[in-house]
Amino acid sequence: MDLAEGDSGNSLPATASGGGRAGSPNPDGPGPELRRNVVVLGLSALFNDIASEMAYWVLPYFLTVLGAGPGWLGLIEGVAESAASWVKVWSGRWADRTQRRKPMVVAGYLLANVMKPLLGFTHGAGQVLGVRAVERGSKGLRSAPRDVMITESAAPGQVGAAFGLRQALDSAGAVIGPALAFWLMLAGRQNARLVFWAAAIPGAIAVALVWGMARETGGRSGARAGAKAHAQRAIPAPAHEPFSPALRRVLAAAGLFGLANFSDMFLILRAQHLGLAPALAPLLGLVFNVVFAALSYPFGRLSDRWPRKWLVGAGYIIFAAVYWGFARPESAGAVWGLFAVYGLYQALTAGVLSALIADCATPANRGRAFGWIAGVTGITGFAASALAGALWHWHGAGLAFEVAAALALAAAALIFTLPARPRLA
Repeated sequence: MDLAEGDSGNSLPATASGGGRAGSPNPDGPGPELRRNVVVLGLSALFNDIASEMAYWVLPYFLTVLGAGPGWLGLIEGVAESAASWVKVWSGRWADRTQRRKPMVVAGYLLANVMKPLLGFTHGAGQVLGVRAVERGSKGLRSAPRDVMITESAAPGQVGAAFGLRQALDSAGAVIGPALAFWLMLAGRQNARLVFWAAAIPGAIAVALVWGMARETGGRSGARAGAKAHAQRAIPAPAHEPFSPALRRVLAAAGLFGLANFSDMFLILRAQHLGLAPALAPLLGLVFNVVFAALSYPFGRLSDRWPRKWLVGAGYIIFAAVYWGFARPESAGAVWGLFAVYGLYQALTAGVLSALIADCATPANRGRAFGWIAGVTGITGFAASALAGALWHWHGAGLAFEVAAALALAAAALIFTLPARPRLA
């Protein structure tokens, strides 16, 4: 038995899951204006990720130009993710206390896209660290309130599909971004600063979209109806404790996995040490994100019908296999296949895990739940990046990837032990 099943082991009836088919009309669900929010927030994520991925895939090369190695890379990404995680915890708590979540989302997108072009003006690893910390902190400001808005805007029984759509559009931006970075690196003779400055254009579009087209969900009757319908699927927390036992279990599994999930920049650095030309690094992102974008929405829809924990656990196992492959690569050419399979892991977990969190939280603590899951993964991500940098420096890259693979398998085992979903009266 599992989170998506009743006491008898059968799937919940259609009335409990929001309808027998995805997209079936429900008069009590959010209206068209709120459902439109899912698309608007997804499009904002698309353009923001174009900007982010343009910068992300050339940053390891840029750091080598500045004379910084794996140790600096681990410190920069660890501090950046730690800053994001602490802000996410605060923003999640605030999202539960306020009826206005949109200003936090707008501010997060605005600050992030002011900081990205500033990377082009840095001349030392310390300056890069400061800019990355603020840029990632801005992601923490927007993430939890945005996810609450998506949950409240989704049609009943389609929370997984809503997060899958947002993730698919986000990942589509992550396909376009590396492609643009690759072209700019070739046209600009590997001038990474040009890529950082060009990222300001899609970033500005992302800010304009969420500012001008997203609609507030806090306090709306449609959001209240959507929350009521969602509560039929959710695992309620007892009145005397803020989080349900299932949510605590998910947080523990995500924290353990976070210790394995060090910055993807180490994957890029590993590929370059194996002989990949710096200008080709954005194409690795293209391969990875094509798979990620193509499968995110289908897996999100599938998670509305299948137990979400099985998809997340399977993703963790695939992650472990990929990292084991990076620990013992047969050739530099094998990196391309590993990045493609890495996209499969992301598609199985990114949006589905958000939907699983929404299932395990109540409307009253949903913002805190999203904030804590982001905070836990960010804090453990800091430790993971710092540990990976140290292991790489002292014992070589192979051990860093092997330790991460073992931790990911342990996290998968924990996620598979999530308790059965009780039948609701």
